Amino acid sequence: MKFSLRSVIQWLGPPLGLFLLVLLGWQFAVSFFRVKPYLFPSPWMVLQAALERQQDLTQALLLTGAAASLGFLSSLGVGFVISLAFSQSAFVRRSCYPYAIFLQTVPIVAIAPLIIIWFGSGFRSVVIISFMIGLFPIITNTTTGMLAVDHRFLELFEIYNASRWQLLWKLRVPNCVPFLVAGAKTSSGLSVIGSIVGEFFVGYGSQSHGLGYYIMQSSGQLKTDLLFAAVLTCTLLGLTVFVLVNLVSQFVLQRWNTP
Repeated sequence: MKFSLRSVIQWLGPPLGLFLLVLLGWQFAVSFFRVKPYLFPSPWMVLQAALERQQDLTQALLLTGAAASLGFLSSLGVGFVISLAFSQSAFVRRSCYPYAIFLQTVPIVAIAPLIIIWFGSGFRSVVIISFMIGLFPIITNTTTGMLAVDHRFLELFEIYNASRWQLLWKLRVPNCVPFLVAGAKTSSGLSVIGSIVGEFFVGYGSQSHGLGYYIMQSSGQLKTDLLFAAVLTCTLLGLTVFVLVNLVSQFVLQRWNTP
């Protein structure tokens, strides 16, 4: 994958241009309508709050990012293994798939007390919540890819008396790669959301704080400028994770499509 200055400008130019337009519109609306700062702060006030709490927000960003990354990688590995089992047995798939859906639909607020009881509050519990939220897209996409094999390829493997193991690793797994990549892109964003939501309920104690803590604290104290700064930091984290996953995905797909 080759990069040039022109390609970078073409890729980053439109979103950065839109961001600048949003900032200008934001500043104009706040100034023209004379909105009170505690209701809707100006971009300058948000920047000042971010600079004043730069060290705290940076530490929170690293902590939340670490929890999201571990949750995502765990969901990727576990989801792939579960998909292998689902692709090999219709009985296992029918028996266990409803419980995979349960992970996607159950409200975190309902199971957070159980997670605290079982694992305590702190980093490990945040990773578990991030893992739970990011798991379902991996399972459903990868399982679909393993089952969506062209019947002509299946017949070809049967003609050559391929074993079940060969059918799995030489046909089903390669066929699921694009589906796994699509699931990973979705799961990466959900894992970031899961880590932030997890911090709302299980936290890290009094020694360290993630971005979720600063969102809750600033909203409760009507520090709207800090709230916006924390939310924008969350957005930066989500974009960074998505871009990294997207770059890895493009590399994987490029190798997968190479004859």
